[in-house]
Amino acid sequence: MPPILLAVDKIYPKGLMWFRRDLRVDDNAALYQALRACRQVVCVFVFDRAILDALPRADRRVEFIRESLVELGAELHRLGGGLIVRHAVAEEEIASLARALDVQAVFANRDDEPDALDRDARVLGALANAGVAFHTYKDQAVFDREEVLTQVGQPYTVFTPYKRAWLAKVDDFYLKAHPVRTHAEALAPPPEKFRSAVPSLEDIGFEKTNLADLEIPTGSQGGSALFNDFSQRIDRYQATRDFPSVRGPSYLGVHLRFGTVSIRQLAGAAHQLTQQGDPGAATWLGELIWRDFFFQILAHHPHMVEGGKRRSFRPEYDRIQWHHGKHADMLFDAWCEGRTGYPLVDAAMAQINQTGYMHNRLRMVVASFLCKDLGLDWRRGERYFEIHLNDFELSSNNGNWQWASSSGCDAQPYFRIFNPVTQSERFDPEGKFIRRYLPQLSKLPNASIHAPWTATPVELEAAGVKLGENYPRPIVDHAEARERTLQRYAVVKQ
Repeated sequence: MPPILLAVDKIYPKGLMWFRRDLRVDDNAALYQALRACRQVVCVFVFDRAILDALPRADRRVEFIRESLVELGAELHRLGGGLIVRHAVAEEEIASLARALDVQAVFANRDDEPDALDRDARVLGALANAGVAFHTYKDQAVFDREEVLTQVGQPYTVFTPYKRAWLAKVDDFYLKAHPVRTHAEALAPPPEKFRSAVPSLEDIGFEKTNLADLEIPTGSQGGSALFNDFSQRIDRYQATRDFPSVRGPSYLGVHLRFGTVSIRQLAGAAHQLTQQGDPGAATWLGELIWRDFFFQILAHHPHMVEGGKRRSFRPEYDRIQWHHGKHADMLFDAWCEGRTGYPLVDAAMAQINQTGYMHNRLRMVVASFLCKDLGLDWRRGERYFEIHLNDFELSSNNGNWQWASSSGCDAQPYFRIFNPVTQSERFDPEGKFIRRYLPQLSKLPNASIHAPWTATPVELEAAGVKLGENYPRPIVDHAEARERTLQRYAVVKQ
């Protein structure tokens, strides 16, 4: 349990604030509690080797974190403190630092992913052995764990009633920002021997990526700039969010993932506009509520991901007979590399491979295609997104892949199968998105760019498209694949 914080008295002479997925000063729950509870607060971030060592050496997320830490350290310095940055195994380093700095308590914002909970349990034990308290706080979600339950005290497994309960419960108290700066006098600079610049990517064994070329803004300033931009067009979100060639989304996913923006700030602004009748804000608020929903699903059903093994929320769907073997591997490689012969799918995969981002509508399209056109296990796609998405979050990624494969809670019915051609015609009608990522198809007319194999020989020749050479023929027939999928799932439903 967190300490009871008094208005006047400080509980601890010195505390350590452990930044993790909360790389900002303002409205940071754990930092606020640490400043109120301690006469002095020293801050630290650990590039956790337990996580980083398994990542590819060029990872935009690591570079995003590194650049955000530079800003965070500078802001803490302006407020009278500073930031210790370490490259180590976090569960060992935190206990070591706590002893070396002679702190009485460590503060952090909680993370309900199973691996993070296991790590924190070990940290708690190590700190307890040293006589140091460990306090964690809610900061990633508006509501988490047991805060939104059914009338009989059970977690929701269907989104719509969860959303109704969420909206009925939310008020200014839950959306209020933590006034960190009013208590900033407790920030203390690290002792001299702990001071150093934020290590370079090379120092921690990583390489620069194309993050800067993509103009992805980092840190709190970057998150604020994106939110300010989105605020000017949030009223159109409902109408624009499904079209990948339109600037409809907020693009704040990576900032939510690493806490360079506050979920309370975003949800508070959306909630206020929703109450004023803004349909775009109401739709976007619903997306933020989905995020909370998936957090609490994972917290109550950790079996879905424990031990690194993915299991279906609905166990009967683990009986599905997915394709496997060399042919399945060839299909998967074609999906990963954008060589399926379906332009919208291939353009979407080019987007994630080149940028680490994929439009939300396209995430649904490519996931459906993998599971229900190619007949491949959703876990393969989930893992690919985990490696490549800048904004990867375990709960949302797992929840959305299970939604697409019909194996999760409140998932789409198994017989709902996206048609990649009609999706393309509907959401990229002029082929603008396809042309951006598949320039070899750019000269095809709108009528055939969604399905190049239907173009006439004259159209193909005029566009310079040679099917099977500079653009593949479809690797599956959608209509036939749909029938096979219905049969595959029907076995489970018997």
